[in-house]
Amino acid sequence: MNSKPQRFLKHLGFCFQKKTLLKTILKHIASQNNFNCLDSKPLSGGDINEVFLLNCSEENFVVKINSASKFPALFEAEASGLRLLKQNSGFKIPAVIAKGIYQNTAYLILEYIFPGNPSKNFLEKFAEALACLHKTTAKNFGLDHDNYIGSLPQQNGFCSSAPEFYISQRLEPQFKMAADNGFRFKNLEEFFKNISEGIPKELPALVHGDFWNGNYMVSETGKPVLIDPAVAYAPREMDIAMMKLFGGFSEEIFSNYNAAFPLGEGWKERLPLWQLYYLLVHLNLFGSGYLPQVNSVIKRYS
Repeated sequence: MNSKPQRFLKHLGFCFQKKTLLKTILKHIASQNNFNCLDSKPLSGGDINEVFLLNCSEENFVVKINSASKFPALFEAEASGLRLLKQNSGFKIPAVIAKGIYQNTAYLILEYIFPGNPSKNFLEKFAEALACLHKTTAKNFGLDHDNYIGSLPQQNGFCSSAPEFYISQRLEPQFKMAADNGFRFKNLEEFFKNISEGIPKELPALVHGDFWNGNYMVSETGKPVLIDPAVAYAPREMDIAMMKLFGGFSEEIFSNYNAAFPLGEGWKERLPLWQLYYLLVHLNLFGSGYLPQVNSVIKRYS
């Protein structure tokens, strides 16, 4: 067994190697994109990506990096999602500058949006932008490619109805993953039948897909900004349910949204149903602390 000094020296060596590798990767990214990079600094980036601010003579950029083999095509999916949001909503969305792979490290370069304070009509503009996003529709539920929610793969096979999409593309893959992780659930067949009858018949809506309060910010001009999408054409109440699950959004946003694009009768009672998907995602990412909430929703509809 290593002594404490030996373990400490080994840790220092690992940290030095990692720092040197990161420096090499960032230098390559700057060179490949003709940036005159003056310096870089780490930014907060969630659970799976390392994120850096590149201070360049041209302008500032955000660079996200992760393992290309561990998360294949993650940044391609993120770039596609950002472009969809940019084309179909009133939110400020960071522009995609470039993406690539270097030494098994995938990278995504984005426009850096300087943070600021909300404008006087921020909540109204936020609700209008969300309504505009959700009014964007398609022939079927789903998307022409799969993507990720956090570090977990997210299926987006095309479906003709909301119940089919929610059960086959959202719930069933997460329940299977949970079973592989050792969790067991009762009465799922009855549960799926019951929720099929309760899901409203609405057109598919373009949704952000991972709408917690860490995935929006305020620009220096006071506009609402969205980042880190998990987009699909899906039931729009999924975004509303995710916003409600962990809080952080003013009730004024929901009332303004409902005035601009009224939700179907009983939407508040359906929130736990849509939140189940995100609870299963958290169960599979973070463990059994979310199991009671998952079981509570299943019991409610069984």
